Amino acid sequence: MDLKSATETGMWDVSDKTPTVRTARAYAILRMSPETALAVREGTVPKGDPLPVARVAAVMAAKNTPSIIPYCHPLPVESVKVRFSVGDDAIEIETETKTSAKTGVEMEALAAASVAALTLYDMLKQLDMGMTIESVRLVEKKGGKSDYQRNT
Repeated sequence: MDLKSATETGMWDVSDKTPTVRTARAYAILRMSPETALAVREGTVPKGDPLPVARVAAVMAAKNTPSIIPYCHPLPVESVKVRFSVGDDAIEIETETKTSAKTGVEMEALAAASVAALTLYDMLKQLDMGMTIESVRLVEKKGGKSDYQRNT
């Protein structure tokens, strides 16, 4: 039996890879009504300020990505940065993860951005059930054999 066939492969073997510094950036956007965005900016959300809560949730998501994504390698996540930009009708979320490991941290960056958006949604849903999470995407990854940067 050939264990490398597509239907029988499990976790990707990275044992022969060399650890390098690897970074990844991901992005998500939570669209909402102008009134909801104003409540975030003015600090009048009934459940409290959602941004610090979403920041902690993003860090936890990055650190726990292998627990929720099958075949995702456990990594020493050495840094997670989370930035929010509250606009007139949206909150933009950008996450950046970093490790020194044998494989990249793009899944951790994507998980962080996604969970930050979900946390914001949860804290704001009593104000606005029409919110949408959009454009969760990898923006950039560096380190290892291949770098990636989105052109848009």
